[in-house]
Amino acid sequence: MNINLIGVPLFFGCDKEGVQFGPNTLRENNLISLVQKYNHRAFDLGNLYVPKTETKDKYSSHEKMKYLSPIVEVNKNLAHQVYSSLECGNFPFVIGGDHSLGLGSISGASKFLDNLAVIWIDAHGDINTHETSPTGNVHGMPLAAAMGLGHEVLTDLYYQGRKINPENVYIIGARDLDEGEQDIIREFHLNVWTTEDVKNQGVHSILNKVLHKLNMDGIKNVHLSFDIDSLDANLVPGTGTPVQEGMDLDEVKAILEILLNSGLIRSMDFVEFNPLIDKNNKTLEIALDLLNLIFSNLK
Repeated sequence: MNINLIGVPLFFGCDKEGVQFGPNTLRENNLISLVQKYNHRAFDLGNLYVPKTETKDKYSSHEKMKYLSPIVEVNKNLAHQVYSSLECGNFPFVIGGDHSLGLGSISGASKFLDNLAVIWIDAHGDINTHETSPTGNVHGMPLAAAMGLGHEVLTDLYYQGRKINPENVYIIGARDLDEGEQDIIREFHLNVWTTEDVKNQGVHSILNKVLHKLNMDGIKNVHLSFDIDSLDANLVPGTGTPVQEGMDLDEVKAILEILLNSGLIRSMDFVEFNPLIDKNNKTLEIALDLLNLIFSNLK
């Protein structure tokens, strides 16, 4: 498989320095070799340009959304990188950076791929809008915007209109959902499995349900967006919004392995690794372990 590695050194969405160093830290620790180890061809497209913006100007574009203009610019460029990768027959693998980049990835993938589904593995729902967000951090809004919910500058990114049907959204591992997000889950009947569900039902039971529904709905194309904070906070100190009582490493590995072996995954994000706050390279080592598993199972 030809894999396009796209670095997105963006921290504006989480408003916490350090996560922008994730892409280069992974490269410096043999990311390319991991790709090539499994007979994939790696095309490193480098890092997207992120405009410099002063902290004092974070609300200059919108009174409730931080760093909106640079986030939109980066996501537009990312969307086109993802679209172009798919058009060339390559697999776009997006390395963050914070999860606000998920809007760009989905926008690019949905423009090229018909009837796209999104599987969002995250401790958070990321389905806030500027009206519901308690923080104003845009990394909590990308999935809502992709579903057409929120401010038009986000919902109409790259092309006008909704990028993903809410029926085709699957959130796994959520355990820190804001009130506004819970309202959206109920209103749109979203497919959500919390970490508690994972513990009680088991990975295989949940993934069987996900894959069965995808099959029944005739879904052939899936964007997989993976946030390392889906893991328990004790495992990943190097992430900006860690949450206790998360999934363990075996559960996350099983989820990734099953999904990647389904043959449905057409594009992927790997986000929220913050080397600046990591402890003894603990998160780095787990990230590399997961990347090794990802590239060994990518079909």
